[in-house]
Amino acid sequence: MFGLRILRAAVFTAGAVGGLSGAAYGLLSEQSKRARKIIGVPAAPLRADGVYLPDGSGPHAPADPRITGDPLVFAVLGDSSAAGVGCDTTEELPGVLLARGLAAESERPVRLLTHAISGATSRELAGQTEAALLTPPEVALVIIGGNDVTARLGPAACALMLGAAVRRLTETGVAVVVGTCPDLGAIRPIAQPLRALVRSWSLTLARAQRRAVVGAGGRAVPLADLLSPEFLTRPSELFSKDMFHPSAAGYAAAVDLLLPELCVAASVWDGGPLPDRPTRSAAAEARRPTAKLVAGLNRRLKRVPPATSHSAAVTGQ
Repeated sequence: MFGLRILRAAVFTAGAVGGLSGAAYGLLSEQSKRARKIIGVPAAPLRADGVYLPDGSGPHAPADPRITGDPLVFAVLGDSSAAGVGCDTTEELPGVLLARGLAAESERPVRLLTHAISGATSRELAGQTEAALLTPPEVALVIIGGNDVTARLGPAACALMLGAAVRRLTETGVAVVVGTCPDLGAIRPIAQPLRALVRSWSLTLARAQRRAVVGAGGRAVPLADLLSPEFLTRPSELFSKDMFHPSAAGYAAAVDLLLPELCVAASVWDGGPLPDRPTRSAAAEARRPTAKLVAGLNRRLKRVPPATSHSAAVTGQ
């Protein structure tokens, strides 16, 4: 779901924002090292682009004679969460599940084009957007944010880049749905207190993303608010073998939330009015701001021997 560098960068961000003591900084660095060892290197994402028919078949080549009528072009942009890293087969990919759902709901062929790249940050969205517009989609899904901390950009800057990409698409007539940054605090290999810091950052980013997406004419789905409770209570089922990216079941849970929004955006939804989404993160409201958390860490860890150097803690050397 998120680039491995996020663990090391989260330590850097916490120290830069809150002024961690050497003890707290060293502990967070050690936690990030252990988490990276547990997670390992993610597998390359699978791809299954092509045309999906209302009968559930596909992917077919665009020139396949079984395709009648112009397909609805569906583009997927973003990071490894959008690309489906963690799935074992192409049938489990979120893009494939959503393309089949769109085809069934619209009763027309749907052409899936995946531009999402594992490890991408909001900086790469502009390039993905221009690539998507070479074959202009009718509807696009964007999932981004998990890797943005590795760029050491603030949530506001990342949200601005996302908003610019959404506006570029909507101004050309593309309906856009964005799954905002998931709750990184649900990732069990990240131990406390590092997990709390990463959670605070991801929820702050998600709120900023939501405002930017709505302001640019897109539809935002708050994945952290809607999925975090499930991932926290069913981690063995909803996370893949690397304990970092979602499993097929985890992606299916996200698809259940995203498909109705995509169908509404594409004007093909017949399932009745969608429920109102929460406007504020209940998870974020229940937790202290990062600055207070850092102060508490310093108080609790003042007896821990300090790290040898901050540079060693950041680089993991």
